[in-house]
Formats: sequence, C-alpha cells, structure tokens
Amino acid sequence: MTTFVRAPQVAALEPVTPVAVTARQRATTHMVASLLLDYPAEDTFASRLEACAQALATEDASLPPEPVAAALGDFIATARARGQRAMAEHYVATFDQRRRCCLYLTYYAVGDTRHRGAAILAFKQALAAAGYEMVGDELPDYLPVVLELSARSGDEVAEALLSSHREGIEVLRAALADASSPYRRLVEAVSMTLPQIDEATAGRIRALVSAGPPTETVGVTQTLPFPSTPVTRVPGMPAWGPSQESRP
Repeated sequence: MTTFVRAPQVAALEPVTPVAVTARQRATTHMVASLLLDYPAEDTFASRLEACAQALATEDASLPPEPVAAALGDFIATARARGQRAMAEHYVATFDQRRRCCLYLTYYAVGDTRHRGAAILAFKQALAAAGYEMVGDELPDYLPVVLELSARSGDEVAEALLSSHREGIEVLRAALADASSPYRRLVEAVSMTLPQIDEATAGRIRALVSAGPPTETVGVTQTLPFPSTPVTRVPGMPAWGPSQESRP
C-alpha cells in the first residue's frame, strides 16, 4: 500500500562505541571532520581531501585509532568517487533542506526561536574564553567551527561545547544515517571520540529525534538549555575561524 509519510526512524540512532584517543588523535579527527563537513567548494574540494588523506596516512602518534580512521577514510573514498559537483549538490540537499540535518548546534537546543541570538552569543563568548575569535562570516555554533577550535586549542571550552550539545550531534548523526548520506561517517568519527552517552542523554536524543528542534514559544526566559560562560576576550590572543565559502 502506498504511504506518503513516515515517522523519523529512531532505530537508526544506534550509539557508537567510544574509542580511547589521545589528545593528538582527537585533534586530528576533529580537524579532518571540520575540513570535510564544510561546503565542498570547487576551488578547495580536491586539496582538502588530499590534505586529510595525507593526515590519515601518516604513521605517527597523531593517527586516529582504526575505527575512527576507517570512518574518515570511508568518507574520503566516497567523496573522491562522486566528485566535487555531486558532493556539492548532495551537501545542499542534505544540510540546507533537511530540518534535522543542521550543522548549527544551537538549532537543536533552541530552534529558530528568540533564544537563538543569546545561544549564538554564548558560543562567541566561549570562543573568547579559549582565546580565539571568528575571522569569517560563519556563525560560531557551526559544527566545523567548534571542531576546529577543539583541534587547534585542545581547550576544555571546546570539549564543553561539544558535550553540552551532544544531543544535537547525535540527532544529526541519526538524520544523516536515515538519509544514507556519506557525511554520517564524519559525524560517527567525531562521536567515537566523545564520552559514552548516559541513559538520560539517550532519552533526550530520542525525544529530539521524534519532535525535531524547538519551535517558538510565547514566554521567553533568560536561561539557555545548555551551559554558557560569559567572558571577555583575552587581549593579544590569535584570531581564528574558517573562511566563508560561497555556495552556488
């Protein structure tokens, strides 16, 4: 019988098994994922793939453990086989047109509500706490931004940002798996480097998968649904941030 709709497939959200990683292995994983989760622009697509492939081919202490490296390598092989144009089209169809495939972490916590501005500000303040600032036009809650911060700084601030938005990362992973997207392998690799999910977090993830990100409510409070650190920028620290690439 023909059907027109179906519920989100929560069953796709099988937890990944955490893998013990060193700080250098985590940095490599997060930098590779950061570079490859950004839009595959024509002028940088091949060079980014090559740089990441070389990082995974280096036999030193920065090489991620086999399960993590395999997930990253699978994505690189698929991206090379499909080519830049096909990957760019898939990227837009996936991340720009699917509500649950969003790379902006605050979207999963507060949705497109009036809380969003305060949530993004909290990310900007967190970057300042680590001694970094944005230099491009991208928003600071963009997952590749947070992953690059984690890779470059190794700071506990980046770890806190990823941990406090773990639900969003796991919903993204489930949505990418449901869409049979090769990008799911990048998010799987990141998830392997994060702590084990407890049952309370798993319950929140299941609820978020079913309901989707929050919608606007009548009352607005000043409390965000995740930790924030109001700080001022440390003078003299380096500027940071990926350059914004235009999409066709």
